[in-house]
Amino acid sequence: MTHKPLLSRSLVAALALAALVPTARADENLLGYTTGAETLPQGATEGYFWYTQRNDKGSGHYAARDYKAELEYGFTHRFTGSLALHGLGIDTHGLSIDGYLPKDERYGFKASGIQLGMKYNILSPVKDGLGLSIYVEPSYFWKDPHSGQDKDSYKLETQLLLQKNFMDDTLVWVGNLGFEGTWAKRKAIADLPPGFDWPTTPEMEIELSAKTGVSYRFAPNWFVGGEVVYQTEFETEVGQERWSVFAGPSLHYGSKQWWATLTWMPQLAGGGASTYPGQPEHLHLVEKTKQEIRLKLGYNF
Repeated sequence: MTHKPLLSRSLVAALALAALVPTARADENLLGYTTGAETLPQGATEGYFWYTQRNDKGSGHYAARDYKAELEYGFTHRFTGSLALHGLGIDTHGLSIDGYLPKDERYGFKASGIQLGMKYNILSPVKDGLGLSIYVEPSYFWKDPHSGQDKDSYKLETQLLLQKNFMDDTLVWVGNLGFEGTWAKRKAIADLPPGFDWPTTPEMEIELSAKTGVSYRFAPNWFVGGEVVYQTEFETEVGQERWSVFAGPSLHYGSKQWWATLTWMPQLAGGGASTYPGQPEHLHLVEKTKQEIRLKLGYNF
C-alpha cells in the first residue's frame, strides 16, 4: 500500500486552504505608522498594544519608550470607537536643549496620557474599489514625550485614510493626510541653570502630516512592506518651526486570532528653526530622534 495519493491529496488540500486564508482581517495594521481605511465588523472587539523605541539625538544620551494599550470596538460595520492609555519611559543625560530638554531624566514607566478614537468608513476598499475613512482623535497628555517632564497637552487630531487593494488583495496601498492642533503648558521646574529657557506660558501648535506605504503578502499570513512619513509643525509666532521625513520597512504576521507588526523608521531628512550644539545637520533632532522602532500587537476577542 502506498501513501503517495494520500500525501498528494493532503498537499492539494493544504494549498487550497492557504489560498483561502484572508489577506488581512478588517482594521489589521499592516504597517507601523500608516493606517488602513477598514473598520471592525459590528460587535467585534480588538485589543492593541504598541511599543515604540526612540533613540539617538546625535549628542549626549537619549532613549525614550512609548507604550500604548488600546481597546477598539465595532459599533456598526462603518463606525469603530476606541479608548487608549499611554505610558512613557525615558533615559537622557549629557544633553540640554533650551525649551525642550531641561535636565537629565530617567525612569522606566509612568502613565502619560489618555485618548479617544473614532473611525468612520465612507468607502470600502473591497466593495467600492477605493477605501476612504475619516479618523478623529481627541487626547490629553500630562507628560511631555520629549523631556519626560510634567506638561499638560490637549490635542485634536483628524486624518483622512485611503486604501487601495491590488492583485486579489495581495498588495495593499494605504495613504493618510493628517491635521493636529495642540494646546500645551509646561509645569515650572526648580533649580534650572541660570538663563535656561523653559517657558511656562501656554502655546499653540499645528501639525500637518502625510503618510504613504505599501504591504505585500509574500506567504500565507506574512506581509512585508515599506512606508514614508512626512511631518511639519507650525507655531503662531515663528511660522514653520520644524519638519522631518522618516522611512523604513515593516514585517507583519496575522493569524485568525492575533497579529503583529514590526517597523524600523530611521529619519532621512529634517530641519527647523531651533538647533543645539552638537546636532547633526540636515536632521530634525530637537524633538525627533535618528531612529524609531515600533512593535504593534493586536488580539481579536
